[in-house]
Amino acid sequence: MTNANTHSLGSGAILLHNLARHWWALALRGVAAIVFGVLAFAWPGITILSLVMLYGAYALVDGVFSVFAAISGGTPAPRWWLAVVGVLGILAGIIAFANPVLVGFYLLWFIGAWAIVSGVMEIIGAIRLRKEIDNEWWLILHGAISVLFGIFLFAEPLTSALALIWVIGAYAIAAGGMMIALAFRLKGHAKA
Repeated sequence: MTNANTHSLGSGAILLHNLARHWWALALRGVAAIVFGVLAFAWPGITILSLVMLYGAYALVDGVFSVFAAISGGTPAPRWWLAVVGVLGILAGIIAFANPVLVGFYLLWFIGAWAIVSGVMEIIGAIRLRKEIDNEWWLILHGAISVLFGIFLFAEPLTSALALIWVIGAYAIAAGGMMIALAFRLKGHAKA
């Protein structure tokens, strides 16, 4: 797309074009979320230390992809905000590996805060794209599930470890599936 064509498009169309161009990054984020969720179900007797390591790996990968999306411009959220969320995800992953006992203590709050912030940003992104794409409610639904999941973690901190692992696994699988579905819709838009 040339600069002349870019100037004739609205900001929503440019945003949609950038998202469609980098659809694969969203798909990879979705795959990472599903892998995290499946591993949580596969090992229900997992210790909190192992869960911290799984979360650290997921946060690190998700943070890297978020920073990449912020740099490349393929994001419905403000680029600076996605960069901040990405850097925080990378830092959370590094801290999880460096001090898993500390992170294990605060794991619920880390995951809850991350889910709320990312969910709010996805809802904002969907609202910004509502005139450019059909079925933006998928992105709104994903954001709303993220926010509700984060609130649940803050409201029920004494949930049993096994139930928590299953809730986190189910959330990650659902979120990953929605990200992959959105990525392939964007891929179809890129071809059009």
